[in-house]
Amino acid sequence: MPLIDDIVAMEDELRAWRRDIHAHPELGFEENRTADFVATKLEEFGIEVHRGIGKTGVVGVLKVGNEIQSVGLRADMDALPILEANTFDHRSRHDGTMHACGHDGHTTMLLGAARYLAASQDFRGRVNFIFQPAEEGIGGARAMIEDGLFEQFPCDTLYAMHNAPGLPVGKFGAVAGIRTAAGAFYDIDIVGKGAHGAFPDQSVDPVIIASELVGALQTIVSRNLRPSETAVVSVTQIHSGDAYNVIPTRARLSGTVRCFSMGVMQKIESRMTELASGLAAGYGAKAEVDFRTLFHPVVNDKAVSAYAGDICDGLVGGDNVVREGPPGTGSEDFSFMSEVVPSCYLILGNGSGSNPLHNPDYDFNDDALVYGASFFASVVEETLKPEAA
Repeated sequence: MPLIDDIVAMEDELRAWRRDIHAHPELGFEENRTADFVATKLEEFGIEVHRGIGKTGVVGVLKVGNEIQSVGLRADMDALPILEANTFDHRSRHDGTMHACGHDGHTTMLLGAARYLAASQDFRGRVNFIFQPAEEGIGGARAMIEDGLFEQFPCDTLYAMHNAPGLPVGKFGAVAGIRTAAGAFYDIDIVGKGAHGAFPDQSVDPVIIASELVGALQTIVSRNLRPSETAVVSVTQIHSGDAYNVIPTRARLSGTVRCFSMGVMQKIESRMTELASGLAAGYGAKAEVDFRTLFHPVVNDKAVSAYAGDICDGLVGGDNVVREGPPGTGSEDFSFMSEVVPSCYLILGNGSGSNPLHNPDYDFNDDALVYGASFFASVVEETLKPEAA
């Protein structure tokens, strides 16, 4: 079961689709053009289209025969608020927005698989092509689920894929267990008392409190969690004041938290609130903490991941499939889907020379398109073989 010839034959068209999507990036829940592009292509392929699932989400349904077995395939569509530094012809036409995470490639790979499967129909059962909006911390997976995604489009198993810069094109990863971290964003507002910069004794200085709190927050990982409980607490923003000679009334710290269990996430949230409130109170100020858990860990089902790895073995050979490895501290809201349906979240090589994700010089490697599309199509044809059905 090497790469599918009919998908390889459409490589030039896949490149054109991917570059069109790259040139017209859209942020989460604003993917109107992208959703139109996806829906139009699915309709051209003869696939039943459902729009507005999770605001701008699209689901295509392809049924062959009367069998009830079903496979779900998911791709994300949104871009990031980053000013693209690339100068190639398909660079972003929208200043300040770019596809810096490869969702343009993920969407294209799923469209390629949809086109092939609609033409070949060499399976019996149902395929749900799930094009998800707003993956980048805005809640697209939850929105689709709350709109009845899996009630309307039930899936026995579910597969998603993300490109991996640094991994050579033609290599896959299908690893069971925890694969990505839970993720949260937080804002801590310190409310003190403003005063003239020349009379600090008349103030309750929120800048001093915020500065001490930056260091104190690091003790959550070093002193409140067991060494085996991996976590990251990062302060990424400090905002306060507007003038050289004014001690401000308020200061804000913002940042992110990553860990591999929701129990640890709850510990961190609790301790962060205690530290902020206690430190502020010691200076006569107040602290207001807004802690928002945006992602749960992605947990790959053992059996589904083993099966996905076998499909990858057939496409590229066992030496090119990673079956074991530690999870990463990045986050992915496919986690909410994987809590509902037995799933595998795979990785796909984007090239050893690829720029990193979320970088203004990043671009999805078009050479990877036929690999991802071939996997999506193959897992459907193997799972829903006519003789098996």
